[in-house]
Amino acid sequence: MPETKNILVTGVCGGIGRTLAEVFAEEGWRVIGTDQRKPDFPSDHFSFIQHDLEKIADDDTSLGKLVEDVRKLIGPAPLQALINNGALQVLGGVDELSAHDFLQSFKVNTLAPFRLVQALLPDLEKATAPTVLNIGSVHAQSTKEGFVAYATTKTALHGLTRSMAVDLGNRVRICGLAPAATDTPMLKAGFKNNPEAFQALAEAHPLRRIASTREVAEIAVFLVSGKAAFIHGETLYADGGVLSRLHDPL
Repeated sequence: MPETKNILVTGVCGGIGRTLAEVFAEEGWRVIGTDQRKPDFPSDHFSFIQHDLEKIADDDTSLGKLVEDVRKLIGPAPLQALINNGALQVLGGVDELSAHDFLQSFKVNTLAPFRLVQALLPDLEKATAPTVLNIGSVHAQSTKEGFVAYATTKTALHGLTRSMAVDLGNRVRICGLAPAATDTPMLKAGFKNNPEAFQALAEAHPLRRIASTREVAEIAVFLVSGKAAFIHGETLYADGGVLSRLHDPL
């Protein structure tokens, strides 16, 4: 009988997180999803535990409770993979962002992923070829006005991916996935009253469209699988070509 493949996905209530849970479940994984709020949709694709990444970042009790909850759900089977998908996007420019905005973003987007890897390392190391996948962003490479905190903390997450790979060696494989604009409810809500701008966003990508959440999730399945076994410390950009484009208004 094949070994049960357990995977923990943070931010499971978001558009990408929900699809990650669905696609990994379709691939035969036992999915444990976590988020700060309970899902507002029915799902048979994952077991849910409610936790707040901001608290996990600097509170040992919260972190310990999450680890305890995960271990109860997986039982004797090892934790095969962790996807650090949950993120906070606080918008604002240099003149607007507060120290609290920046610190909160750093806790959720960078420190919490590190703490989860650190705390779950004993569980991951029990598995054969365990993997951590950090969901980054194209904003770590090229950004735009109003994304100062988000771009900075995602850049730090990409650096964390590289440094943890070097530090952990062959104990756990660490890689990243950085999507461009993706068709999530949150993105659509931002363009609710401006369909022309949404179309312009799609056209800015050389593929002339944005990504679907399923496309992102299927790339994640590949990166976590043995087919990507030599990808370590690297972040794969799923950007539809947008980072290769010189966006010259002239």
